[in-house]
Amino acid sequence: MLTLHVAEHSPETAVLVSGASVAAVGPYDDLAAAHPSARTRRWPGILTPGLLNPYAPELLEATYHPDPREADTLGVDPIGGERARALFAADPARLGASARRGVQRLLAHGTVAVAGTLRTRPALDAVRRAPLAQGQRPPTLPAPPSLSPTPLILLPPLAPGSPSRFAIFDVPNRQDLVRQGAGTCVATVLEGRLVYRAR
Repeated sequence: MLTLHVAEHSPETAVLVSGASVAAVGPYDDLAAAHPSARTRRWPGILTPGLLNPYAPELLEATYHPDPREADTLGVDPIGGERARALFAADPARLGASARRGVQRLLAHGTVAVAGTLRTRPALDAVRRAPLAQGQRPPTLPAPPSLSPTPLILLPPLAPGSPSRFAIFDVPNRQDLVRQGAGTCVATVLEGRLVYRAR
């Protein structure tokens, strides 16, 4: 089934998805006219190729993402440093569950690709199951690691035949995306599947 994604502030770059691939990219009116049977998904903001987060090892292997059921004792924010190492040492099984929750947080920030060498099977499995693409880690990284790193790293433009990986951010333009950050994500699509949608 064909699905046509269009965002309010970028109708000139609507994306027609066929399975796991991009079938076409172009103005919404043109694509809608050429494919009248396609299901249409309308979004606020802008549709982008999505983001590369270069901090996969730091966010998925060196950070503990608490389970919501642990909020009373651990809070809801990611935990790093010695405290994270102590949690993993006390219960190594925590790493897999934490990595899966970390991947969900990345998806909620418009991440469609990660970079950095992952060394643990639980983190590698979480990335593959998503499925997040693997990208090239920049030689120089800003610090500290973040779900919304500065600067944001946008992937190259979508093209017919490329994997249908992209994200939609509820901002009027790319300048506002840079200013407000990846927390403005409203939807993330990987291999044609809607893997994150803001409530």
